[in-house]
Amino acid sequence: MTGPVEQFLRQASDPVVVRGFLQVAVAVALVAIVLAVATARRLDFRREVGVAMGRGFLQILAAGAVIGILLTAHLAWAGLVLAFMMGAAAWISHKRGAEIPGAFRASVVAIALGSGTVIVAMAVAGAIETTMRDLIVVGSMIIAMAMQTNSLAQERFTSELRSNREEIEAVLSLGAPPDRAVEAHVSDSVYGALIPVLDKTKSLGVVAIPGMMAGMVIAGANPIYAAQYQFAIMVMLFSAGALTTMTSTYLVSGYAFTEADQLNEGVLRAAEA
Repeated sequence: MTGPVEQFLRQASDPVVVRGFLQVAVAVALVAIVLAVATARRLDFRREVGVAMGRGFLQILAAGAVIGILLTAHLAWAGLVLAFMMGAAAWISHKRGAEIPGAFRASVVAIALGSGTVIVAMAVAGAIETTMRDLIVVGSMIIAMAMQTNSLAQERFTSELRSNREEIEAVLSLGAPPDRAVEAHVSDSVYGALIPVLDKTKSLGVVAIPGMMAGMVIAGANPIYAAQYQFAIMVMLFSAGALTTMTSTYLVSGYAFTEADQLNEGVLRAAEA
């Protein structure tokens, strides 16, 4: 057997995996209660919940198996895995602004720039250890935040175009360049996308103890250092999200106009559909 196969079989046969399935079963029972109440009240989201839970479980289980195998691979694989994650994140999130030509291209550039810059900077600073485990686990958190904020920013910007078409066209008719005509709407899109991470940062240690800090404390780490590291993680996530949304909205705001500096009619028709 090869090393990676042996690693996978060893992890799959670990007794803790059996305990994990028991915990999953209890969690699923709670979801079943939710679905039972939803059925009784005739709430129409049961199918989506079932699909989300089933898909999420299979995906996270597969991810755990893949990560377990990757931990034995050469460090160079970390770069390829992170690049794949960035591409997948761009594909998923660009659909929020798919009406805009070049939305996927903008998403790829924005997510790669936003998350890549943060991952490299924090690895150099030592906040992320240059190991397969840390680069993939922490890197995936940063990429996920970039994806989430990119989705929110593109969806918000598309909505801004749809809702403020007349205002934008009036500004253009006065001779203003496209970037000036949508300046306020780009600002609203960026800010709206960052509200969740800003609120989470403001509530650190007050509303809840974040998962990473809680895990470190439970594992026996110094609580003060755990708090410092958690804050560093939140700043990483904010920076990745901010860089991503600013880049993404800058690019898609250009794609939304024709070469004659007019709103793209195809974009507007799709956004209003």
